[in-house]
Amino acid sequence: MIDKIEMTGNDYELSDSFKKYAEKKIGRLDRYLPRGYKKDVVARMVVAEIGKNKGEKYEITVAMDIPGGKVIAAKDECSNVFAGVDLVEAKLIGQIRRYKLEVQPHRQKRGVLWLKRR
Repeated sequence: MIDKIEMTGNDYELSDSFKKYAEKKIGRLDRYLPRGYKKDVVARMVVAEIGKNKGEKYEITVAMDIPGGKVIAAKDECSNVFAGVDLVEAKLIGQIRRYKLEVQPHRQKRGVLWLKRR
């Protein structure tokens, strides 16, 4: 689990149930990271209320600082805060998978060296 998760609310008070839910969802994202990067990841979550009426819409932004200076971020607007966390989590999973492919390219079993040995 990602240990360093900072949560703040702009015009929104974070309840204990929401904090627990968000820590569970965002904390599980470390399973998609490369092995050496899992310890030093810092996640920052900002929940803001937008719209004229209170409780109309929420904007959820999550930024993950990965060692090496890389920042992976996702943002979404939703009418339900809990659903917004799920949507941001799905976006982050896709971005982390793409990042992992950049850092650790797929190894080919039958490369040039294998053909030379024959």
